[in-house]
Amino acid sequence: MSGLSAGVRLAHFGKKVVILERHYRVGGLNSFYRSGGYDLDVGLHAVTNYSPDGPKSAPMARLLRRLRMTMSDLELYPQKVSRIVFPDATLEFTNDFNHLANQAGKVFPGQEENLRKLKDEVYRLYANNFSGAPKSARQFASSFITAPDLVEMLMCPVMFYGSAWENDMEGGQFALLFMSLYCEGFARPKNGIRPILDLLVERYKNSGGEMRLRSGVQRIEVLKGKAACVVLDNGDTIECEAVLSSAGLMETIEICPEARPPDLAPEAGSMSFVESINIIDRPADELGLDASITFFSANRKFRYRRSDLPVDVQSGVICVPGNFCYDEPPDTHMVRITNIADPKFWEGADKAGYEKGKVEWRDKSLEVVETIVPKFVDNVTYFDMFTPRTIKKFTGHINGAVYGSPTKLGDGQTPVENVFICGTDQGYLGVVGSMISGVEIANQRLL
Repeated sequence: MSGLSAGVRLAHFGKKVVILERHYRVGGLNSFYRSGGYDLDVGLHAVTNYSPDGPKSAPMARLLRRLRMTMSDLELYPQKVSRIVFPDATLEFTNDFNHLANQAGKVFPGQEENLRKLKDEVYRLYANNFSGAPKSARQFASSFITAPDLVEMLMCPVMFYGSAWENDMEGGQFALLFMSLYCEGFARPKNGIRPILDLLVERYKNSGGEMRLRSGVQRIEVLKGKAACVVLDNGDTIECEAVLSSAGLMETIEICPEARPPDLAPEAGSMSFVESINIIDRPADELGLDASITFFSANRKFRYRRSDLPVDVQSGVICVPGNFCYDEPPDTHMVRITNIADPKFWEGADKAGYEKGKVEWRDKSLEVVETIVPKFVDNVTYFDMFTPRTIKKFTGHINGAVYGSPTKLGDGQTPVENVFICGTDQGYLGVVGSMISGVEIANQRLL
């Protein structure tokens, strides 16, 4: 979505742009597919940064202004309530930060004021473009929050929705996601990601942009320190003035070795996930599942690292797309469950082992999930599951790494003068963050 948003921005200003997409459908990590007669989202649980009445400087407002769109164009509906569930404590949060602060004060006496001070520092960093942000998110949070269990609980949703590091994340990214999730909040398009993708594609094409699907890039040819052309998988060559890559830093280096930053040691990310999508026969709230999203850990110390087993079922995310404040209830009811996975198992399994693994590990995941939320397994009429192998196939990300490399290029500039990085490996995350990244790098580097 970063590349698509960059294309919209550049096309608005009359630039001659071509978007090259390896697959038959746009969206990358945030796309959709059809299975069992259902349209199923990949990636999108909710849109963050939902602040319809926020200031003009808010991330969502800035993004929409630069794409010449309005909030109503996205048709977003806010969450009802979300939860963080740990062995000894549960916290609720809504799109009103005060709710979380009050909850924190009740569950962890004396911490409400500390949490508010953390929020103030997050907004101070945002106003200064995260200059001087701490290197470690855990250290940053702990410098304000003196209850270790509360730190673990606050880290859980933020890391699940954006950390390429294991067991920690960069302080600036934590601040950005803290603001996005806890201060501004969640919303969801009633019909999933497809209407947003369709809107962006329409804007792009109407502004004169060219879209080539099934057009993977084999390599970027560099001449005298500048990209001269890209060579497609089918051998076609396209001359270019600049290349804006949303493929990922390591993936861009694979097709353009000259783009490797000499002062950094970038490596492929290791954090990938499985997700089971469970279609149920009635609205989830009729079964007692009332939260929009539930983040959980079976351990007091939240473990966020590549799994030693095919799936780590001890923590995860439970998303109920029907539990948002829609004007009318959705036609399809589902529960989506996300867990950390081991990419090597899923990429190396043969066909029989792969299909068996999906059923086995989905069942193990459900056993834990049904200790967190009310039972719904008997109401499942259809399920599908995607894995790191699926993610790698449809995004090209090494290891199926959802959040890319732990190394980020904040300014988007590679050693090749006219090759730039946008998207996850530029440092912005999620649907809104990805779109902001594309727009910002287009603005700074190409306009």
